[in-house]
Amino acid sequence: MSLNPRISHWQGRRAWLVGASSGIGRATASALHARGAQVVVSARGEAALQSFVDQHPGARALPLDTARREDVQIAAAEVLTQGPLDLVLYCAGHYHEMRATAFDLDEVLRHQQINTLGALHVLGAVLPAMVDAAHHGRAGHLSLVSSVAGFRGLPKSLAYGPTKAALINLAEVLYLDLHDLGMGVSVINPGFVATALTAGNDFPMPALISPEAAAQAIVHGWERGEFDIHFPKRFTRVMKLLRLLPYRLYFPAVRRFTGL
Repeated sequence: MSLNPRISHWQGRRAWLVGASSGIGRATASALHARGAQVVVSARGEAALQSFVDQHPGARALPLDTARREDVQIAAAEVLTQGPLDLVLYCAGHYHEMRATAFDLDEVLRHQQINTLGALHVLGAVLPAMVDAAHHGRAGHLSLVSSVAGFRGLPKSLAYGPTKAALINLAEVLYLDLHDLGMGVSVINPGFVATALTAGNDFPMPALISPEAAAQAIVHGWERGEFDIHFPKRFTRVMKLLRLLPYRLYFPAVRRFTGL
């Protein structure tokens, strides 16, 4: 059973991807462009965005810093002047491993600003217009990129994990509030994807996949009307099982699995 309206075609649909200068966001923007969507890409890296536009004729670039509320509002207003949005994807992210024995408040707050506060800034800028469009028969889709790191507490994830857990909860609430309007809401929970964020990991990354493979899984999830889009399944299903364990079993299992 599909929890969201299925997306049967992309031709002419307007998609705004925030955090699309590299990695999963850029690959997903490319996949949507190939399917005929009208793609707008945003991120802080202006040169990377321009490179995307050069390679994808018809796409638009709007540089912004998601931590700056005014920047997001200005960009959203510009996007919305061209018409309603059919899809908004928030995939901006920041990751730096951290343990409580090396607590760095500035780094923790940076994770909060980019991963969580940035998502709220985007929602605040687009949600009223998308709700209005839904009332007039054009219901769009909101999608947030979280992570399996948001399922439960993990070692080295003190700064990152809580921000992703917040996005999972946020997506669940959005779904409950917006479903009756016909709007789609999804949360994307990747395992390990070969991006700049994971390149610095000094531990084995099980079932590592490419950004392009991640993008295909995301687009197929939207097309099937999924709420919880997770991949690769051979890894994420294990993480979902761990999510069900009581603490007396979970903590020892994580220590054995990670060696930490």
